[in-house]
Amino acid sequence: MSSTPLSPECTRLPPLTGPEGPRLVFSDLDGSLLDHCRYDWAPAGPWLERLDALGVPVIPVTCKTRSELLPLRHVLGLTQTPFVAENGAVVGLPAAWCHARRERSTGPDGLVIKTFGVDIGLIRQRLAVWRARLGVRFTTMSEMPLAAVIELTGLDEQAACLARLREGSEPLIWEDAPERLTALREGLEGDGLRLVQGGRFWHVTGGADKGHAVAWLVTRFAALRGRRPLTLGLGDGPNDVTLLEAVDQPVVIRGCHGHRVAPDQPALYRTTAAGPAGWVEGLAHWWGDGVGRRVTEGAIMSDFHQNSLITDDNAGEV
Repeated sequence: MSSTPLSPECTRLPPLTGPEGPRLVFSDLDGSLLDHCRYDWAPAGPWLERLDALGVPVIPVTCKTRSELLPLRHVLGLTQTPFVAENGAVVGLPAAWCHARRERSTGPDGLVIKTFGVDIGLIRQRLAVWRARLGVRFTTMSEMPLAAVIELTGLDEQAACLARLREGSEPLIWEDAPERLTALREGLEGDGLRLVQGGRFWHVTGGADKGHAVAWLVTRFAALRGRRPLTLGLGDGPNDVTLLEAVDQPVVIRGCHGHRVAPDQPALYRTTAAGPAGWVEGLAHWWGDGVGRRVTEGAIMSDFHQNSLITDDNAGEV
């Protein structure tokens, strides 16, 4: 994982183009904000600074684990925003995104954790049952030696250990004929589980997905602020389709894996660049580099992190 600090290039930040009002960015990480192979984000550094200065939250929506995201949020400067881990199974909320009465206490990391998936033990149990019943061949991440995880992902040893700390999803490498996947998918669906394809692995999760988690966070934001935000989403893999279908302005970043990514969206931008360069291209497409307009976004979230806890019982359980 790269430890390059955010770029200092943005000494004068032009305003975003497009309509006024609150905005949220929902972003996949591997192959999108982070380079698929090197996990570098340097090309996106100026935009991350720019969005932070304008008070626009950038919310990671990823297959990574909570354990992976906790240190990564600090490196990327995203500690004040929520995150979605394990393809929608886990959502982490900083204090400013919490309900004052229903979410009074945070964990040692200062977060309230919401789980939308099923327990990892059930997922592993059902995978073992279906492997024996169908006679199909695959290897789950939990079954792999650490050295194999490092080789498959390109992560260092510490990061690979964090990637194995699953709570609500199990990655696997398919080692059988492609047509036999259908039987496994159908069997898992009968158990209320989903099989989705990522950039490197297939992932088995509960009923939740990235799109469900994004929609939940948008509803939570609207309850906090009294106004629905404009949402932009970026992703490069099949497991990002539901994310891209849940936002107003979707960006399919050119992938390095050759998988089909076809969200059902009337407005869709596909980048020509991959990884963080494509991430920048997608943001520039929707929100531009327009100059000459007064910056008004900076105040939108200025008080959000200080005193925007929900206190109205009529706000609902969001």
